[in-house]
Amino acid sequence: MNKKLIIALVVLAVAQFLKPTPNENIYHAKSDFLAIEKPSEAIANKIQASCYNCHSNNTAYPWYNKITPVNFWLNNHVKGAKKHINFSNWSKYSTKNKLHALEECVEVLEAHQMPLKSYVWLHKEAKLSEEKRKEIVIWLQQLQVKYELEAPPM
Repeated sequence: MNKKLIIALVVLAVAQFLKPTPNENIYHAKSDFLAIEKPSEAIANKIQASCYNCHSNNTAYPWYNKITPVNFWLNNHVKGAKKHINFSNWSKYSTKNKLHALEECVEVLEAHQMPLKSYVWLHKEAKLSEEKRKEIVIWLQQLQVKYELEAPPM
């Protein structure tokens, strides 16, 4: 067998013992976006299926998350997503940050940037029809109005 191939296989085998720290998977209704904002069940289910795996503290990891280096890639992806918005920490956001997060959510949904095509390819339940996408956008825009009314004057 080729010496380089053997070395690569050994390195890959040893790497399987290295694991990133997974997402917290802790749920607190007092701080969760869906628990606080109470959308309809249909909207809540779609947001949960399309957004929460990456944008919350509750990630349902797929089987392939057991494979290094895939697990590191997924972990970094989730950490990056949570920097944009973490629905599990909604109560900790200021009104200004909530407005900004809602504005970004509307923008990425309208631009079809979220959910990611690569995510939907592996998670069919996350796919948003045009009708469902518009329904979520309208609900998010209504939520924006609510927070604009609460925002202190500039």
